[in-house]
Amino acid sequence: MARYDLARAELAQVLAGEPPYRVGQVWDGLYRQHRDPAELTVLPVVLRARLGECEALAPALHLVQRQTADRGTTVKWVWRLGDGAVIETVLMHYPDRSTVCVSTQAGCAMGCGFCATGQAGFRRNLSVGEIVEQVVMACREAEGSERRLGNVVFMGMGEPLANYPRVWSAIERIHDDLGLSARHLTVSTVGIIPGIRRLTAEALPVNLAVSLHAANDELRDRLVPINRRYPLAKLVRACRAYVDAKGRRLSIEWALIEGVNDRPTDVAELAAIAVPLGAHVNLIPLNPTPGWPTTGTRPQEVRLFRDRLVSMGVNATIRRNRGTDIDAACGQLAARSGTLEG
Repeated sequence: MARYDLARAELAQVLAGEPPYRVGQVWDGLYRQHRDPAELTVLPVVLRARLGECEALAPALHLVQRQTADRGTTVKWVWRLGDGAVIETVLMHYPDRSTVCVSTQAGCAMGCGFCATGQAGFRRNLSVGEIVEQVVMACREAEGSERRLGNVVFMGMGEPLANYPRVWSAIERIHDDLGLSARHLTVSTVGIIPGIRRLTAEALPVNLAVSLHAANDELRDRLVPINRRYPLAKLVRACRAYVDAKGRRLSIEWALIEGVNDRPTDVAELAAIAVPLGAHVNLIPLNPTPGWPTTGTRPQEVRLFRDRLVSMGVNATIRRNRGTDIDAACGQLAARSGTLEG
């Protein structure tokens, strides 16, 4: 357990013997000021020193590597956790916002062959604190560049809905204590239907993104193996229920693979799903990953795919790859500077 795993009542136990208002000061320092407890000058020097040595308030993330790309507007961190597991976090600055892509698992068990994280295998679920601390570090980085973190996307290493209890608790902390609104939080899934149903019943209307990549069961069974358990017809019904309950636009993620899912038939099948759902389609040119025999769709064909979707009434955009040269782009998070086993 580390500092952002603590509930407020648990922090009060750490501060037993101190005036009650100290709990609020430390909590505010952690969540609103994004500070290390030893940096909180509102606290007495002796208390700061004690908290700096307190194991319960130690950080969960230990920096292995920090890399930048895109003229400093993309930052990737590789973190080592207390048990040696390695994860990655990516911060992307845009003219009007900063977005952090956080990991929810060390590795991934979903087995999507074109994804470097999936190829690396699965180590374990992350704790609430390990997830929240990634967001806090992104807040600190953004503030250092005179920016403010505006969006959190759960699209890093792992399948968020396979770690549902911890991910949802992290969302509540990010919303309630870090102060980001639900409309700026996006949970991505390859299609874990029970998790989508649980999200539908939650009070906070976060955004939902589904990594679809194929719109017929035969192809999706091959690209996204979890489809064999949760086939498209059931997935679409779960998405429909979510959209109806939350009133939020669904996002569909589609990694374009040359000759595999970029054909005119794929356009038609995708439009048949996206249009009735009123979904927005993010087209992602596939980044090369070791062990996957195909390549991403060529840029001109990506544009043609988008234009065909638009002509069928689909709201579709092409996601600009960020951080490709530091392995920070979609499908490339695999902690290359250290194995998942540490």
